[in-house]
Amino acid sequence: MSERMTRRNFLTQTAAVTTGGLLGISNTVRVLGEESSAITPPPVPRWRGFNLLDFFQAMWRPVEGDFVRVEPVPEEDCRLIAELGFDFVRLPMDYWLWIDSDWPKTKKLRPDDLFKIREATLEKIDQSIETCRKHGLHVNLNFHRAPGYCINDPEREPLSLWKDKTAQEAFLHHWTVFAKRYRGIPAKELSFNLVNEAPSPRPGYMTAEDYCRIMGQAIEAIRKISPDRLIFVDGLNVGTKVVECLISTAAPQSVHAYYPAQISHYRASWVDRDSKFPEPTWPIKNPDGSIRIGRQQLEEHFAPWGELRRKGIGVHCGETGCFNRTPHNVFLAWMEDVLDILKGHNIGWALWNFRGSFGVLDSGRKDVDYEDFHGHKLDRKLLTLLQKY
Repeated sequence: MSERMTRRNFLTQTAAVTTGGLLGISNTVRVLGEESSAITPPPVPRWRGFNLLDFFQAMWRPVEGDFVRVEPVPEEDCRLIAELGFDFVRLPMDYWLWIDSDWPKTKKLRPDDLFKIREATLEKIDQSIETCRKHGLHVNLNFHRAPGYCINDPEREPLSLWKDKTAQEAFLHHWTVFAKRYRGIPAKELSFNLVNEAPSPRPGYMTAEDYCRIMGQAIEAIRKISPDRLIFVDGLNVGTKVVECLISTAAPQSVHAYYPAQISHYRASWVDRDSKFPEPTWPIKNPDGSIRIGRQQLEEHFAPWGELRRKGIGVHCGETGCFNRTPHNVFLAWMEDVLDILKGHNIGWALWNFRGSFGVLDSGRKDVDYEDFHGHKLDRKLLTLLQKY
């Protein structure tokens, strides 16, 4: 099917989708301009698990022929995650991986490419979902890079999701494709996470109203196809601030637990770019020895999310953990406070890696006595802490 036909058909189906009133708390939503019966979303369990990065960052991947190399989630990862007692996997995905264009050669995506879907990549996602389900893991599909926006290198996008109508149409198009493709999978086994780490609102770029309008349209478009699907929206300010103007949609929200960045991203090149963060301690202290950031500040940081949960809106922590340069004892002390606070609010979580620099396996830390585990280097202290919560 041509790009023009695909886009015309899609716009015919979704042009009437509008966002209903977004003030206050209500389980009544508006679909296609008409008030529907009250929607009571399924509860959000306190899922605990990991992000798996098999569909992450297309630009990092080797090119094979006309496309980049993409492989499904390894069954070993799913088997081990379940064996260790966890029940959740989040897949942060880059939509460039399933765009059918010549970008792997040109390193640029054109606006005309945004509606072209490459079936072969979606089949790899299908396989990954089925492997996770086979091992009893809930799967959360996330657009880490969405049409018009990514927290990493957003300038690579040919259009802006927040300002360009074509990017917004493409965003709805991709989520409509996923909603139709997986409509037969129960909500308890599969959820959607619309876009990773919304930016901080700022004049001339994006307002909170822009975010709520676009996310609201996606929520309604998906619900029209899969009324029971859990559809998570990330908090504003890179996943740290409750999205007040989406509460009335009753969609669950996702917080990311990377506060303070001095601990979570110490010497991580994409955050601590100039290596200016001082070596962290926990708690973080002022020169006079007083506590600048400690348990109390963490509790205050997560309090709005606990309040949201108590109001009946589902909450999950889609990402947390520390880069492998943070001293291990500092990481574990901070991590225990984070997990304890989240548990107190009945909020589940996902570590950023299972295997890799934030993970329990093969993290590359220099201050850990690793244990051999199925041919991998296991951080037993971290694993024991995670299993506790």
